[in-house]
Amino acid sequence: MRLSRALPLPLALSCAAPVHAHLVETGFGEYYDGIVHFAVTPTDVLVVFALALLAGQRGARAGRWVALALPLAWLVAGLIGQRLEAGSVLPVATTLSFAIVGALVALDLRLRDGAVLALALAGGAVHGLYNGATMANAASGSGLAVAGAASAALLMCVLLAAEVST
Repeated sequence: MRLSRALPLPLALSCAAPVHAHLVETGFGEYYDGIVHFAVTPTDVLVVFALALLAGQRGARAGRWVALALPLAWLVAGLIGQRLEAGSVLPVATTLSFAIVGALVALDLRLRDGAVLALALAGGAVHGLYNGATMANAASGSGLAVAGAASAALLMCVLLAAEVST
C-alpha cells in the first residue's frame, strides 16, 4: 500500500513538459544581455565557481590556464552552438559538468595543471555550446551575447581563482 501512495509523484514528475529558456533582455544591448544570462543561469555560475576553486586549489599557474581556457572555450563553443537547435544539446551535460568538478573540489584531489586545463576546456565547451544554442532562439541572440556570457565567466573565474590561490 505504501508503494501505491508514493508512485504518483515520480510518475507525475516524469511526465513534466520541458522548459525552454530564453535570453534575458536588459535593454542595454546584446553584450549585456549575455552577461545577465550568465548571472541568472545557476548551472553556468556553479561550473565557473567550481572550476575557479579547483584552479585556485592548484595554485597561480593552474588559475592562469583556467582563466584563459574557460572563457575561450565558452566563446568558441557558444558561436558553434548558435548554429544548432536548442533541443540538440543535452542540458544534462551542464548539470553533470558542475557536479563532477564540484566533487573534485570537495575531494581536494592533487590534479596536474593539464587535467585542470582539460576540465576547464570541457566545461567551457559544454556550457558555451548550450548557451549558444539557447541564445540563438532569442530575438537578440548573437555573437555579442555569447561574448558577454564568456566575459562574465572570465571575470568570475579570475577573481575567485586569485582569491583562493595558495
